[in-house]
Parts: sequence; C-alpha cells; structure tokens
Amino acid sequence: MKNYKLQIQDYLNRFVPFSDSEIDIIYKSLVLKTYKKKSFLLEQNSICLYNYFVCKGLIRSYTTNSAGEEKTSQFAIENWWVTSMESFIKEKPSFNTIQAIEETTALCLDKSTLNSLYTKVPKLERCFRIITENMLIAILRKDEIFMKLNSKERYLGFVKKNPTFMQRVPQYMVASYLGITPEYLSELKKTMHQ
Repeated sequence: MKNYKLQIQDYLNRFVPFSDSEIDIIYKSLVLKTYKKKSFLLEQNSICLYNYFVCKGLIRSYTTNSAGEEKTSQFAIENWWVTSMESFIKEKPSFNTIQAIEETTALCLDKSTLNSLYTKVPKLERCFRIITENMLIAILRKDEIFMKLNSKERYLGFVKKNPTFMQRVPQYMVASYLGITPEYLSELKKTMHQ
C-alpha cells in the first residue's frame, strides 16, 4: 500500500518546511477516502464539505447549464488539490460538480478541521496561502491563454503541458475544457497525426 502520509509530507514541504510531529498532526486530521470511477465527490447545488488532495487517480470539476451541457473547468491529478472553493469557504451551494474520472484515492479535509489545524500548526496557514496563490495564478494564466489563443493553439498547449491526459481523459471532457466540440477535437488530433 502506498504511503500517503509520506506523499502529503513531500507535497507540503515543497512550500513550507514541517517537522515530523507537525506532519503527524496534519495527517491524523485528514480522512482517506476512495471513490469509484464516475462517482461524485460533490454534486452541483450541494455544499462542498471537503478540500480533496488527490493521492491517486483523476478528478474533474464541471458545471452543467440549463440545457444540460457540461463545461469542464478543472482536472486534478496526483498531488493536486480540488474543491469548490466558494462553496467550501462560504458553506453555500456549489455551482460545480466534482467527479472521479478514474478510481481515485483522496485525503479529505473539512473546513472546521482545517481551521483547527491552522491553530495547532500555524505554518499550515502560510502553506495553504501559497498553494491558493499558485492556484489563482494558474487559473488567471489559463484564462489569459484561452483569450489569446485559437482552438488549435489551445489544444497544442494542453497536450504539451499535459501529455498523459489524452490517454486518461475521455475526449468529450478534454473538448469541453478547451471550449471546442468533440468532433473538432477529433479533427485536430487527426491533423496532428498526419
């Protein structure tokens, strides 16, 4: 069995150095859960109770419009956090659905436990501030790139940055994330392989 404690320790120490005893306190506060492929961690209009650290697997976050069309806004793979931030922080219904694309093992952290950990291990608050800043920068960069680039350039950039995603994620989800139709994505892939 994989050592998830070591995994979260290595991850957190990239941002702020923690002692072994601090890691013990943090790890004991996390809940390890496994989600089957296609199962929901959060459904749209429910309150998001957790911030999820992906130990193994793949998750996506998406919204569904009134016509029933899904728009993927985020993927999360190993060593990434995923949540519906506004719902998690403000305890209000989420606009997003969070779903496991593969069987996924995650360390789950609820809001009250997180606030308690900030008191017990003050460095964790700084660590999460840095993680949140990095996430915000990534979101802003994605938005800027998507405004500047055409569909083909977005696809090429996505493949270059995330080469394994194309094998792990269904094509219609990648198309939704890139803001193109699955048919156009199929054409792009054919053109690239010729």
